[in-house]
Amino acid sequence: MQEAATRIAALEPAPGGCAGSSALAGTGTRAGSAAQLLEGIRERVGALAAAHAAEVDRQARFPRESVAALRALGALSAAVPRELGGAGCGMRALAMQCAVLAQGCASSAMILAMHHIQVACLARHGLSSAPLREYLSTLAREQRLIGSVTSEVGTFGDTRSSVCALTRADGRFTLAKDATTISYGAQADALLITCRRSSEAAANDQVLVLLRRGEYQLEPTGGWDTLGMRGTCSPGFRLRGGAPLEQIVPGAFADSSAQTMVPYSHILWASVWYGIASDAVARAAGQVRAQARRAPGTLPSAATALAKVSAELQAVRHHWQAVADEFDALQGGAMQELLSIGWALKLNNLKLTVSEAAARIVHQALQITGIAGYKNDSPASVGRHYRDLLSAALMVSNERIAGKSASMLLVFKDDAVAG
Repeated sequence: MQEAATRIAALEPAPGGCAGSSALAGTGTRAGSAAQLLEGIRERVGALAAAHAAEVDRQARFPRESVAALRALGALSAAVPRELGGAGCGMRALAMQCAVLAQGCASSAMILAMHHIQVACLARHGLSSAPLREYLSTLAREQRLIGSVTSEVGTFGDTRSSVCALTRADGRFTLAKDATTISYGAQADALLITCRRSSEAAANDQVLVLLRRGEYQLEPTGGWDTLGMRGTCSPGFRLRGGAPLEQIVPGAFADSSAQTMVPYSHILWASVWYGIASDAVARAAGQVRAQARRAPGTLPSAATALAKVSAELQAVRHHWQAVADEFDALQGGAMQELLSIGWALKLNNLKLTVSEAAARIVHQALQITGIAGYKNDSPASVGRHYRDLLSAALMVSNERIAGKSASMLLVFKDDAVAG
């Protein structure tokens, strides 16, 4: 992990970084700058996450140590606007945090990414609601963790469709949702939930609602004994709850999905997958260097393969960073631009490309490390990396995404915008 972390650390400061330069935060204090948060994750959280990653994976348990360290650092409010007590980090800065943490523990990084996505939805669409603004301030002060509830029995993985509907009465709403997965649902301090606007609404006429711990009940409907990403602890639950109407995020989910949930998801997930692949390549590089030391003056047979996989890893890094930078550069009518076919294709292409390339890179790293990388008890092991990355193509199915891109390409002609 250390070699890969050093490589990421050498990158230039993120253009979409956090405003300000206050000291690193502890729980209940204002978060620091992008550079300070990244340094804290690299030096403190990453090492702790790596130390517990094998146990988290083996036991399929929540990575409580790394999440506690993120809280202590103030990283859970990185996406909260500074005027509400957060760090106000842009996309590039958030993605860098996820990439660095993924080198130590993929589950910890995916939890951080999913949390950032939920916070961004509230910060970009909920600021006109006084209760939601107050919740973001509380989140920054208390470093609360938000989970996501977008999947549902009967929608077959389509997040833009809901069976669950709101019932409104006396200034409050209630809902009941049979979720196929809830990201770290039992450990979250609050949940952001998709549902139909009302029982009369169409399946795609959705809203987002915030429920805080104590406002909902969860009934487990399954376990989380998965191939990879085992520490994300995302089994199915039947959810029931209710809250004041002011906890409905203003506007339609169709807009907040296209303008925030989808871009944050695809960019931050891509950075996580890159971080996993980066650590696998670092382990392969360590093996090749060890071979070179044993035979001075000769080029190890695996050195050429290492050069090739390093080039592919660099291409993946450039891809997600370029899209993150483009997102951060959007000004003025940015929200409207994010509804365009061009941006939808750009994000779909990122997801498809990185999810497939990252798994391929780890496979190539395994060929370089050989039996040492195949053994789970070896310092060169890439088995966990491999298993974790197999989830990438399934997190919103690549087949579903490719099908949507195919439909859009029938009417979209500007390749430069979609690239």
